[in-house]
Amino acid sequence: MPLGRPLPPLNVTALERQKLLTWANRPTSAQRLALRSRIVLACADGLSNLQVSQQLRLTSATVGKWRLRFLNHRLEGLADEPRPGAPRTVTDVQVEDVVTRTLETQPDNATHWSSRRMAKATGLSQSAVVRIWHAFGLKPHLTETFKLSTDPFFVEKVRDVVGVYLNPPDKAVVLCVDEKSQVQALDRTQPLLPLGPGQVERQTHDYVRHGTTSLFAALEVATGRVIGECFRRHRHQEFVKFLTVVDAAVPEEDGVSVHLILDNYSTHKTPAVKRWLRRHPRYVLHFTPTSGSWLNLAERFFGQITEQRLRRGVFSSVAELERAIQEYLEKHNQDPKPFVWTASAELIFSKIKDTLKANL
Repeated sequence: MPLGRPLPPLNVTALERQKLLTWANRPTSAQRLALRSRIVLACADGLSNLQVSQQLRLTSATVGKWRLRFLNHRLEGLADEPRPGAPRTVTDVQVEDVVTRTLETQPDNATHWSSRRMAKATGLSQSAVVRIWHAFGLKPHLTETFKLSTDPFFVEKVRDVVGVYLNPPDKAVVLCVDEKSQVQALDRTQPLLPLGPGQVERQTHDYVRHGTTSLFAALEVATGRVIGECFRRHRHQEFVKFLTVVDAAVPEEDGVSVHLILDNYSTHKTPAVKRWLRRHPRYVLHFTPTSGSWLNLAERFFGQITEQRLRRGVFSSVAELERAIQEYLEKHNQDPKPFVWTASAELIFSKIKDTLKANL
C-alpha cells in the first residue's frame, strides 16, 4: 500500500495544458518557469511526487510545493511572488529612458556615455545607471574590431583552407606559413622592478628602440612543431630563403606532398617564388582570403610567442632579440602541442550570415 497522505488530483484544462506546454518548450521562457510547467504537466499525467522528482531530478519537496501552488492559484501560482523589501524607486519609464539614450544617442562632446554622464542626464544615481546597464547587457565603454573580407573568391578559399585542416590529403605534410614582421628590440630606460608579494612587476613606460627583425615561421598542423627563421628584412628574397630552410627541414619521401597555407602578401607571389616552386613540385599552395589571416594557424602561434616572450621582453640589441626567439622555438619544439581546428566552412559561413543579419 502507498504510504503518506493521498495526493489531491491535479487536473488541467485544455487551455491550461496548452499554456503550460508553451512555457515548457519556448526557448525564451525563464528556466524556472519552464521547469515549474514541466512539474505540473507531469503531475497532471497522474505521476506521484516521487515519480516526478525522479524524472526531473528534483526533490519531492520541490515537486509538492509547485503541485500545491498550482492547485491553489492555477497558472498565476507558477510566477514568482513579490519579494519583501523596499519598493522600487526607479520606474519602468526611467529604465526605458536610460536604455534608449544609451542605444540611440551620444552625449555632447563625447563618443559614448559614461555612467556619470548618464546619471547627470537622467537624474538617476550612478549606481542605478550601472544596474540598468548590467541588466540589459550594455557596455558603452567597450568597443571591438571586425573586418569582413571583400575577396571575390572568399567562399572558395575558406572551403579550400578549412578542407586541408579537417581532411588533409593522404601522404601530405600541412604547414601554415606566415611572417611576423617588424618585431622590435625594445629596451627600457631604467631597470625593471621585479615581482614581489603584493606588488606586480614594474617597468618604465618609455623605451629605447634598437632595431627590428622579422620572424618567418612554418607551423606543422599535425604536430605543432614550428620551423622558424629570423631575417632583418621582409622581402621575397627572404621568403625564398625561408622556403629553402623549410625544404631542408621536411625530408623528401616518395609520394609525400607539402601543402603550404599562406596569406595574399605580394612577396608570396613574385616570379622568384614561382620559379622556386617550379623547381620543387612537391609543394602545393593554399591562399587564405584577403583580410582572412585568422584562417592561418600560424597567427595563433605568433600570438602565443608575443604573449609569452616578446611583449614584456627587454632586449638591448636585435641580435639579443633573435637569440630569444630561437631559444623559444627550441623549447617549443621539445614538447609541441598542435592547435586543433574544429570549425567547418558551413559553420563559418553561418556565423558571418548571423552577424550580418544582426547588424542590418
